[in-house]
Amino acid sequence: MRLHLGIDDTDSLAGGCTTKIGADLVVALLKEGVRLTDYPNLIRLNPNVPWKTRGNGAICLRLESNLPRNAILELAMEEIQRSSRLRDPGTDPGLVLLEGPVPSDIAKFSEEALTRMVTLDSAVSLIKRVRAEAVGRGSFLGIIGALAAIGTALDRDYTFELIAYRSKDYKGKPRLIDRKSIFQMNEETNEFTFNNIDPETGRVLITPRGPDPILCGVRGESPEAVQKAFNMLRIREPVDAWMIFRTNQGTDAHLARNLVVSDLQDNCAVVVEGVVKEKPRTITGGHVIFLLADETGSVHCAAYEPTGNFRNIVRRLEPGDRVRAFGGVRPAGDGIPRTLNLEKLEVLEIVPRVIVQNPPCPKCGKRMKSAGKGQGFRCKRCATHESMRARSEIQTDLDRKIYLPPPRAHRHLTKPYSRYSRQQSRINGPPAGDWHFP
Repeated sequence: MRLHLGIDDTDSLAGGCTTKIGADLVVALLKEGVRLTDYPNLIRLNPNVPWKTRGNGAICLRLESNLPRNAILELAMEEIQRSSRLRDPGTDPGLVLLEGPVPSDIAKFSEEALTRMVTLDSAVSLIKRVRAEAVGRGSFLGIIGALAAIGTALDRDYTFELIAYRSKDYKGKPRLIDRKSIFQMNEETNEFTFNNIDPETGRVLITPRGPDPILCGVRGESPEAVQKAFNMLRIREPVDAWMIFRTNQGTDAHLARNLVVSDLQDNCAVVVEGVVKEKPRTITGGHVIFLLADETGSVHCAAYEPTGNFRNIVRRLEPGDRVRAFGGVRPAGDGIPRTLNLEKLEVLEIVPRVIVQNPPCPKCGKRMKSAGKGQGFRCKRCATHESMRARSEIQTDLDRKIYLPPPRAHRHLTKPYSRYSRQQSRINGPPAGDWHFP
């Protein structure tokens, strides 16, 4: 049998990790003679969903097996029972098991789950229609992500991530990876890996800072690239396990909907083109806001303080500039209007930048002074007179191109600059070489 097993929402803010459960389940399935037809898939879904834990990631395992379907489900449920955070609020695990080819209806559902809010009812209805099997706990919301992971074929673009997991004895302790080795790894592999270091601050990005069991995650273009990079790290604590995932991270897969302002919906990932209507302003907290308008309406756009120098790009915008804004729609509330939280910005057209100054004296070149209200301008030294202020166009260092925040502010799905000339659509085969431990 060819099977697709989706898993989601096994963790909480207090700990746990769906990828770790997926990795442990893979090892258990391999021991039972099950064969994977692809690397384990790590699928990031709509990052604007309000009930997400961290990166809104789900897992899909694509299998060939002679085991009965119920045996596969039992193995998966045992792993979730053993390792998920079932007692924590907001942990609502879901499993979906599908046999045979993935129907187009599930693929369509997955595309919607990448960009907008989808309902549990629509997921359950679809599961029944395609005769898949589903198991859930709590609010059953994990079933949505599990089904969406099954439907994401990664046939447009994809990357890889090697995720290493730490021993339980080290939970809550600082992650012990030699910092110099991370910088050396980045320098030697950055042609084929990405988002290892934040260039603005020098912050290390391969190690999370929360209570989850992940020691580090190295992202790159191929299994060979991420394994080479991982092997260069000098790790000073036991590695409990590691596994290579094929993923939609770093692909901008969620930024696929071009909408007009009047069609924006809350908690959705969107792309909107329009004209800057007012000079960007900096508000309390260092956030930068401007109003973007098209023929259907206007929406506030925000570059928040964590986006660093990206805010300086936004501050250089002038009314009349045409831009394309990419990001997630934050609902109105607490006196704040509906806002498009910027993930990137493309400058399309730039209006002339003009400054108005007192005119220069045609004899000595110095700026004239006002001669009084309505009386023009006069040079006291030369006694020359001009009636109007001088207008001159100035250069701007704002270019017609795409601007991104620094990597530390990227979402998992954000496509970094280094990947703009890359896109992978070749369908992958079964995992090869050393792709997991143990």
